[in-house]
Amino acid sequence: MTTTFTAKSPEDLLAAVPVVLGFAPEDSLVMLTFGGYQQFHARLNLPTDDEAIPDCVAAVLRPATTYRVEAVVFVLYTPDDRLARRLSGVLVAAFEDCKIEVVACLRAHEGRWFAPIGRVGVPDEGIPYDISSHQFRVASVYDGKVTLGSRAELAAQVAPDPELVAETDAALEEAVPLSASGVAGLIARSLPRGRVGDAEDLASLLLALRDPDSRDQLWSGLRRHEAESWVPLWADVVRRSPERLVAHPASLLAFVAWLRGEGALAWCAVDRCLAADPDNQLGGLVVDILTEAIPPSAWEASLE
Repeated sequence: MTTTFTAKSPEDLLAAVPVVLGFAPEDSLVMLTFGGYQQFHARLNLPTDDEAIPDCVAAVLRPATTYRVEAVVFVLYTPDDRLARRLSGVLVAAFEDCKIEVVACLRAHEGRWFAPIGRVGVPDEGIPYDISSHQFRVASVYDGKVTLGSRAELAAQVAPDPELVAETDAALEEAVPLSASGVAGLIARSLPRGRVGDAEDLASLLLALRDPDSRDQLWSGLRRHEAESWVPLWADVVRRSPERLVAHPASLLAFVAWLRGEGALAWCAVDRCLAADPDNQLGGLVVDILTEAIPPSAWEASLE
């Protein structure tokens, strides 16, 4: 995305959030950051009770202090006013203790925004807003960025396709794993069309990915400019993979999605990976990368 947004009102902030995340959040804490060594944005599921609030606050405070962020905006997407007030108070106190300015802290729900810790002129019933035709959305469309209606829509992009999974399952009965060079050749042939051609090739690829050498050669030297074409390829593989073999391709999708700057998609891929294999090493690495808000540029620098 090439457009720079300048938010001058709560409505501008609320319009910016779905654009920078790639989807409209629900039941979420969103943090936008400004200044510091590395600007980043974060989305977390809201805590389910007061006891979980400290962990939620720590999860966003840690990367903010690491990158010496100067200011933040919080938006809480929830109908629960009591939770929003409690969480907002702890967030503001923790960030101000670390000398990080909290520019705004809003709650949003069903087309209205509220001020959970008080704001002059904001009524208790909130203020209606409509961002459907906001200039930020228009600009993002012009830049070719798609904003989905929810995180569930994004997760659906990596969900299994039962018919395609059945085809792969059938092919696995007679498949043999590709060699390391065979894997490289198949990927090179598949990248231009964004998918592995037939179920037989896919089955052989999935069996090969169980070998660490075949798997690691696919990502260990990958450059950022290459990731754009790799994302649709691995998303296709993940949708067509049986659950018992999906962890490795899902971890690869998570890595290339992060490398491309698509953190939300990377999280969705990690969820599929770790659901199938909680101990997957590459999946765990991507979790650490995303949790610590490590920028893709750091990977490029590590290859120099």
